Amino acid sequence: MDVQFGLASLSPSWDGAIVCIGTFDGVHLGHQEVVKTAVEHASKRELPCVVVTFDRHPAATLAPELEPCSLCNLNQKLGLLASLGVSTTIVFAFDKSFSETEADVFYEQVLVRTLKSAQLVVGHDFAFGKGRKGSGEWLAERIATVIVPPVELEGLRVSSSAIRTLVLQGQIDQVKLRLGRPHALSGVVCAGQRLGRKLGFPTINVRPTGRICAPKNGIYAGKAITKLGEFIAAISIGVRPTVGGLGPTIEAHLLDYPGDSLYGQSVCLEFDAWIRPEEKFASLEELKAHIGKDIVTIRGLMNPSL
Repeated sequence: MDVQFGLASLSPSWDGAIVCIGTFDGVHLGHQEVVKTAVEHASKRELPCVVVTFDRHPAATLAPELEPCSLCNLNQKLGLLASLGVSTTIVFAFDKSFSETEADVFYEQVLVRTLKSAQLVVGHDFAFGKGRKGSGEWLAERIATVIVPPVELEGLRVSSSAIRTLVLQGQIDQVKLRLGRPHALSGVVCAGQRLGRKLGFPTINVRPTGRICAPKNGIYAGKAITKLGEFIAAISIGVRPTVGGLGPTIEAHLLDYPGDSLYGQSVCLEFDAWIRPEEKFASLEELKAHIGKDIVTIRGLMNPSL
């Protein structure tokens, strides 16, 4: 997939395109349905599928105090869009100037003249332009437009806001159903107190990149994706009350990891299942025993064949 940041270096090689527009924060099942619909229409008409999206949530510019935590960062979003079969993604910087662009100006200058849209595909709640004037219905009055209805799961609409709530509640199974994949958090490995190593369970301390939603405090089963591959992980989020932790941390013990240092490296943690809440134990020996039990449980969940 070709990725363009803005239009300055874009030289479209097509005479027409199926263009799909959206913030796509999380690329959840509802977003995936919108993009898949655009890809299908593009395939039938033998045209490229072009996605137009943004480098940040609009609230980050329009109402910073209301900006929600994100379900994925920009790199993750681009990777997910590529996996859906998109030909080109154009990322606009949603800054103050862009937010004041009138819908008719963006439609004429970008969608029609530059991208040569033959058809648009948008979600049911899509709107763009200053004052959100450019709704799907507004577009449909000007150009062939497919408005994709919401995706429902268990009778409820799949939405980014609902998924964020589930993440913050630690309902990882429900999050996975709505994302169509495990919730993931990327970050950089930084130095910690090395208490895990003293207990016989060395951990990596992960400092998240960006404002990604982190699940509530507790112990989780998941995976760590590192430079050496993927490893089953026992992930702990919390304040480490047993050892007098001074602040919230995200730590992961990588099962069967060969041992090379990951300090300064980027890793991605995937959350597959909730194991238990964070607890304060009476002693380090009791903590060690519970960690051992957690690891047995996590190995069984993540690799039941062993």
